[in-house]
Amino acid sequence: MRDASATLGDLHRRNLRLRADAPALVFEDRPISHRELIGEACRLANSLMRLGVRRGDRVAILAENCPQYMQAYAAGELAGWTTVTINYRLAAPEIAYILGDSRPRFIIVDATYVDRLGANRVDGVQNVLTFGGSGPDLSYEEVLGKEEPTLPDADVRPEDIAHLIYTSGTTGRPKGVMLSHRAQLQSALISAIEQCVVPTDRLALAMPFYHIGAKNLWLCHSLHGCPIVLHRAFRPEAFFRSLREHAVTATLLAPTMLNDLLDAENCNRTTLPSLQKIFYSAAPMPEVLLRRGLGALGPIFSQMYGMTESSGPGCVLHWHQHVLDGPPHVTRRLRSAGQPMVDCDVRVARPDGTVCAVGEPGEILIRSPALMTGYWNNHPATLETLRGGYLHTGDIGECDEDGFVFVVDRVKDMIVSGGENIYSREVENALASHPGILEVAVVGAPDPRWGEAVIAFAVKRPGHDVTPDSVIAHCRDMIASYKRPREVRFIDALPKLPNGKIEKFKLRAPLWTGHSRPI
Repeated sequence: MRDASATLGDLHRRNLRLRADAPALVFEDRPISHRELIGEACRLANSLMRLGVRRGDRVAILAENCPQYMQAYAAGELAGWTTVTINYRLAAPEIAYILGDSRPRFIIVDATYVDRLGANRVDGVQNVLTFGGSGPDLSYEEVLGKEEPTLPDADVRPEDIAHLIYTSGTTGRPKGVMLSHRAQLQSALISAIEQCVVPTDRLALAMPFYHIGAKNLWLCHSLHGCPIVLHRAFRPEAFFRSLREHAVTATLLAPTMLNDLLDAENCNRTTLPSLQKIFYSAAPMPEVLLRRGLGALGPIFSQMYGMTESSGPGCVLHWHQHVLDGPPHVTRRLRSAGQPMVDCDVRVARPDGTVCAVGEPGEILIRSPALMTGYWNNHPATLETLRGGYLHTGDIGECDEDGFVFVVDRVKDMIVSGGENIYSREVENALASHPGILEVAVVGAPDPRWGEAVIAFAVKRPGHDVTPDSVIAHCRDMIASYKRPREVRFIDALPKLPNGKIEKFKLRAPLWTGHSRPI
C-alpha cells in the first residue's frame, strides 16, 4: 500500500482476492465473508452510479453500526464518491445543517432515523435510500437486488476525498473534515504499525462509525483482512459475552465504556483470556479508572491521541508504558497522551511557532502524511488550522524530557462527555434563545462516569420567571441530548474582563478543585 496511486478501494479488492471466504465481520452472531460484504458494496456502488452518482459527489449515511454502514463506506471507496457520516444522536436541526452544508446526492438512512431528516428536502438531494423499513423514496434492499456484485468501473484517485466527517467548531457550527484516500491509507499504515496489528487479530467495535476512531481501527485491521465483531451500540453485558464467545483479541473503548464493562461483569484475565489489546481514545482516561483496568486486565491498554483532522494518528502511549509502580517521572506518564506515532511530527509550540522548552505549555501541533485536506466549504478555517503545514489542534500541552506529551487544557473550551465532543458556544446559543435568559456561559465539570458534565451559568432576564428545568427543556429540540446541561446555575452576573469577554476560568476553577488534572 506504499504505492502512490493506491486508494482505499484497493484494500477491498485485495481482501476479495486473498481471503474472499474468510469472515470480514460478525454482526449479531452472524458471520459475513469478504465476498458477501464487498459484493453488497459493489451492488450499492453500481446502483448509485446507475442512478447518477459520480466521482466526487457526496452520499450521506445516517444509522447506527450495522453491515449497511460498512457497505456504504466500502461502496464509496470503490466508486469514488465522498461518504458523509452523520451522528444519529443529533437533533433534526443539527442534521439539517450538515445536509445543507454537504449537499449529498443521496442519503442512506436506517428506517429508525427517517424522521430525523425532517419534512423539507435539502437542495441537491436526489433520493433517500432507506433500509430496514419504509422511507420517503427508495428501498435499499430493492435497489441493491437489481444489481450484480461486480466491481464498479470507476476512476478513483488518491487525492480524492473519501470521507467527510463533521466535527463541532467553536462557532457552534460543525465543520466537515475532508479526508482523502491517501491520508486514510497512511492513517491505516501508521496505526497498524503502532498498534501491532497482526492477521490473527479479531477486533470488536461498538464505537459509532461516524467517529474517526472506529473507522481508523477498521481500516488498519483491513490491511490484514481481520474480522470485525461489530456491535450496533455498546451494551456492557452483551459486549462482554461477545468478547468471550468470539475470542476477540482487540477492542476500542472510551473511558465510560471501560467503566461500564468493569462494573457489569467480572472482567479479568481469566474471564477474557483472548483479549490482548484495549485501545482507548475519544476522551482522557481518569487515572483511577486506568489503574482499575490495569489491575483487572493487566498491561493490555494503549492510548491513542489524535483527532478527526489528523485522520486519527498523533501520539500513542503503548502497553509497556502504562507503568503503575516506579519512579515518579515514569508513573506520571500514565497521565500523558504518549509519544509521537511513527511518521508523525508532534510538537508543542509558542504562538510564534517556535518549539517550547521541556515543561513549557504551548499549543500541540501535528504534521503527518495522514492530515486532512481541509474543511469543507471553509477555506479560512483551513488556512488557520493548517498554517505552516502543521495541524493546530487547539489543545494546550507540554512535553517532558523524553518526548511524552501531556494535554493540560483546551484552547477552544471543548467539553468531552462520554467520548463526545461538546463545544460550549453551541450549547450557549441554544440556551440564550430562551426568552428568560439574559446571558449564559457553559463550562465542563468533572464527572466520574462521563468524564465531564455540561454546567451552565445563567443570568435571568428581569421580569421573567425561569427555572433550571424550563431552560433545559427549551433546548430539547435544538441540540442533542448529550449536549444539554446537566445543571443550570443562576447567578447575578457573569465575571468579565474590561473588554466584555467572559472569564470562564473563574466559573470553571471551583468545579475542578481537588482534581489533579482534567478528567
